[in-house]
Amino acid sequence: MRSAPVLSLRGATKRFGGLVAVDRLDFDVPEHQVLGLIGPNGSGKSTTLNLISGALRPTTGSITLRGHPIAGMAANAIARRGISRTFQLVRLLPAMTVFENVKAGAVFGHRRSWGHGAVEQVMTVLEKVGIADRADMHISQLTYIDTKRVELARALASDPKLLLLDEWLAGLNPSELDEGIKLIKALRDEGRTIILVEHVMDAIRSLCDACIVMASGVKIAQGSPAEVLSDQAVIRAYLGDADA
Repeated sequence: MRSAPVLSLRGATKRFGGLVAVDRLDFDVPEHQVLGLIGPNGSGKSTTLNLISGALRPTTGSITLRGHPIAGMAANAIARRGISRTFQLVRLLPAMTVFENVKAGAVFGHRRSWGHGAVEQVMTVLEKVGIADRADMHISQLTYIDTKRVELARALASDPKLLLLDEWLAGLNPSELDEGIKLIKALRDEGRTIILVEHVMDAIRSLCDACIVMASGVKIAQGSPAEVLSDQAVIRAYLGDADA
């Protein structure tokens, strides 16, 4: 018997005036799987994550987390239900240390920790992402990839049911990219449920159990990475009709 999906979208739509950024989107995210959300720039991927995380309210449609409706809830309420995320542009608290930034996730997120328990949780996730030795550093002292590690650690600190990664690998050099893929693979291997918005196809192939492909706000393909990346509609969306 198949277990119920962690997340379900049915008819999820977001309009900005006359622009339909996400158009009647349907998909499920099974537990312990990595779902890749891919497509050309402007296809609605980040808007979809914003709908799921509560940064935006859907115009119409439903979004459920383990069967409970979350569409239209405030972002902090959704975070406490068990959804954590990172952003395309890293969002950290620059006046605070690495430890303090991650502690905010432990204290205010889904599985909230306090006191000694919070300290243990913060150090555990900092160790997991490889920067436990930088816990007392300020954000301004970090390299770019380490700021991304801090944001990821903050998202993990509340032990979310669903992790949303919005182009977490973007802007990394080749060696950093290898490190980043290994880190996400380790999260996948420990059973995390993840939606991964990404343009790095090597990461999509190696990390994702399934993919949704979007173009102009519409789902145009769904399946395994191999299936969707060989789909002619997907190739046209990325390359145009002349090159498909």
